Amino acid sequence: MTERKWLSSYPKEVPADINVTQYTSLVALMDESFKKHADRVAYSFMGKDITYAQTERLSQAFAAYLQSLGLSKGDRVAIMMPNVPQYPVAVAGILRAGYVVVNVNPLYTPRELEHQLKDSGAKAIVIIENFAVTLEKCLAATPVKHIVLCAMGDQLGLIKGLLVNYVVRNVKKMVPPYNLPSAVRFNSAIARGTSASFKQPDIKADDVAVLQYTGGTTGVSKGAVLLQRNVIANVLQSEIWNAPVMGDIPADEQPTGVCALPLYHIFAFTVGMMLSMRMGGKLILIPNPRDIPGVLKELTKHTIHTFPAVNTLFNGLANHPDFNTVDWSHLKVSVGGGTAVQSAVAKLWFEKTGCPICEGYGLSETSPSASCNVVTSKHFTGTIGIPLPNTYMKLLDDDGVEVGPGQSGEIAIKGPQVMAGYWQRPDETAKVMTPDGYFKTGDVGVVDDKGFFKIVDRKKDMILVSGFNVFPTELEDVVSQMPGVLECACVGVADAKTGEAVKLVIIKKDPNLSEADVRAYCKENLTGYKQPKVVEFRAELPKTPVGKILRRELRDK
Repeated sequence: MTERKWLSSYPKEVPADINVTQYTSLVALMDESFKKHADRVAYSFMGKDITYAQTERLSQAFAAYLQSLGLSKGDRVAIMMPNVPQYPVAVAGILRAGYVVVNVNPLYTPRELEHQLKDSGAKAIVIIENFAVTLEKCLAATPVKHIVLCAMGDQLGLIKGLLVNYVVRNVKKMVPPYNLPSAVRFNSAIARGTSASFKQPDIKADDVAVLQYTGGTTGVSKGAVLLQRNVIANVLQSEIWNAPVMGDIPADEQPTGVCALPLYHIFAFTVGMMLSMRMGGKLILIPNPRDIPGVLKELTKHTIHTFPAVNTLFNGLANHPDFNTVDWSHLKVSVGGGTAVQSAVAKLWFEKTGCPICEGYGLSETSPSASCNVVTSKHFTGTIGIPLPNTYMKLLDDDGVEVGPGQSGEIAIKGPQVMAGYWQRPDETAKVMTPDGYFKTGDVGVVDDKGFFKIVDRKKDMILVSGFNVFPTELEDVVSQMPGVLECACVGVADAKTGEAVKLVIIKKDPNLSEADVRAYCKENLTGYKQPKVVEFRAELPKTPVGKILRRELRDK
């Protein structure tokens, strides 16, 4: 086992290892919070508060409804929604019923959604009506038999709910026409479940909790299998890591976090929703983080202690003229993840809030957090920090041998938060797991003498757009099927706003093919963050003698 030289950099309150086996399941963790914090607010959404007791009641009714459909233990249920209260209720209901959560990006195209539903074998889906038309277009090709349809205002009470739904549907025209005759409305499902019987299943630590889809080097999205114990471990690791500053919150103040990152992303799922549940915290659900004025307006109503976000969100907020309308003086932890935090953004955020951005690192395959900077530190390190308790990290060369001091190598991670493997892909799992149980990340890093890791390159041809993985092979596969395209390649290029952006290079088969044609085709087949920012036409692509495209040359030009 690698020597943990980073332990000397730990704050005194953080032990080297913690007991990650104190809960048998995520359901046990949730049940404890439901009882302990029944009267506290669990979620705040558009001015409406939902307590822990209400969340328990709604999620049990939803669990009973799902069980009444005749699903078997371990069946997969997909969720395709933005950050609305139905999301955490559905997650709790799915898990309490003994099923597996499949998080789906609501902005997926029919092609992307079809792949994920087929690959996961999802029997049911909980989807917001805004994206129902996407499901309609691919439903026949998927194993989905049951659809629960949500609306933005479902949990806002009768009058406000009707008003919000009217505005969303008729004024903002955010719900395209769709036809899903077998769908059951969320509130109807809750009503049916309230009068149905609920059977508590026997859920064990090694049962699957979540299928978290991530791009693959092959271009096909794969489901990282996160067991109950993987997510529990990461919640407890994150909690103890934040303890040195979270302990300063006055006893009469409820810990309050901002959930502006989408809940279908594992960072928000674990470090937002599940950690807040464990701590009896209040989570402010932000359905559209791109609406910066709307986010700031919502935050003026709350006392905020934790804020996990990506670089683009920190930057957008800190540079907005309304930033100081929010009281940031109670902020204890600002965690930056998903993509590199820029030093200029970290500096501005610290100047404006007095709370440093603490950059961390992780992947869908690690539930996600693997390392983080120390929360008590006031200076920005530009590193991904040091491994969390119970976590080991090392650097490997191309032969899988650990490299010496000062050398760069592929970051490999071992710990209780590391996935069980890829869903029904033993071949892909074998490529990333070492014989001694380390997960090979594909990121190349260096480590200093204090154990702080820094990413310097990437082994896999991945593009990181605002914290989302984009795999060139998937884009190339999609674009190469477009009539008029002879050949194509895509690479990541630096972008001031999103960190990296997609650059697509095309060799034409049809001389009349235009950039507008390409963009329209990409819009139809690829979700927003995967779409090219730069489209370039060339006479030929740079290649090796054996015909492999030299991406680095495309990047450098």
